[in-house]
Amino acid sequence: MTQTATRAVPRLALVGIFGGLFAGYLGLTAVIPVLPGYLRDRHDAGDLVVGLVVTVTAVTALLVRPVAGALADRYGHRAVMLTGALVVGLGGLLYLLPLTVPVLVAVRLLLGAGEAALFTAGAVWTVALAPHHRRGQLIGLYGVSMWGGISAGTFLGATLQQVSYPAVWALAAAAPLLAAALIALVPVPRREPGAAPAKGGGGLLLRPALLPGTALALGAAGYAGLAAFVVLHLDARGIGSGVLVLSCFSAVYAGTRLVIGHLPDRLGPRRVAAWSAAGEAVGLTIVALAPNLPVAVAGGVVTGVGFSLLHPSLALMVMNRAGPGRQGAAIGAYTSFWDLGLAVWGPVTGLVAGRFDYPAVFGVGAACAVAAAATAAWIGRPAAGTGGPGGERTEARAA
Repeated sequence: MTQTATRAVPRLALVGIFGGLFAGYLGLTAVIPVLPGYLRDRHDAGDLVVGLVVTVTAVTALLVRPVAGALADRYGHRAVMLTGALVVGLGGLLYLLPLTVPVLVAVRLLLGAGEAALFTAGAVWTVALAPHHRRGQLIGLYGVSMWGGISAGTFLGATLQQVSYPAVWALAAAAPLLAAALIALVPVPRREPGAAPAKGGGGLLLRPALLPGTALALGAAGYAGLAAFVVLHLDARGIGSGVLVLSCFSAVYAGTRLVIGHLPDRLGPRRVAAWSAAGEAVGLTIVALAPNLPVAVAGGVVTGVGFSLLHPSLALMVMNRAGPGRQGAAIGAYTSFWDLGLAVWGPVTGLVAGRFDYPAVFGVGAACAVAAAATAAWIGRPAAGTGGPGGERTEARAA
């Protein structure tokens, strides 16, 4: 048994990393419920401009994640995560200036780059610090920290909007600076022997990330459809209370990782990813056919359970297949598929809803989830000689 497998979890380090991620995302998302009203009040902006300003961060996040991961491999996880937090804090400070809409778009692009560096470097750092048999669990808890920051940020931003816009901008600047302080307190990890960083990028096509990332992008279709159309779907059926379904989905999503987040480590990531995606498909089908609210809520719960463990399971596959010097680049490329999936499935589900009906949206999501399950199951059986160093041996032992 290796030293990595037997060492204890460095809890104080994880507090700094998880706390830094939470505070960083709190600052990032505090402005989300505020920007639409601000743009209309101060700039007389239309729906197109509002949508552009709110979502444009995904452009730089998509492009920067693989680069940030490669830089973390080369220069250290703490340096890149700390830089990301400082960039996000700078973006928050810039909100306090009298910005025109084009400059505001540029600020949002800067924030997307900062978010990509913050999240990607922290994710690989978490895995580097974790005992081998708990990597999947800690990846899941890392995601819970992110979603916790998103939830707290949107709530606090909407609350502070009642005070003033500058109060929201101040929170958007202060929270990432707190994140930077927490990250800076974590000791620099010692590089493992033989973990020399590999040169070069690879972007989205980095081999260890390609198939797991494809499965993640397919799984994102169900989330995009649920977030955008479950309220309208249930209203159209005369059921209503679609927000309750979303709330139950979110609560179960976080709770599943807290309670059974160890399953990818214990049962093997391929098996858990395949069953999770299948569970997502079942849940979306229930939502599509729901005749009443209790059934719709049950569908949201099943979807949340399945979707919750899909990401950490697939991420663990990526880590198992990437060489020690390429794990940052690989996880950066992998998480970029999430941005890509939302960018694709957002407009596609809108077209499906307009051309057919709301149940068809969830049908498409369920079909994509089935494809994600098949992809995940197939990843565990590559052709001879493929996969990252030691990846298939690790998978075989875990399963």
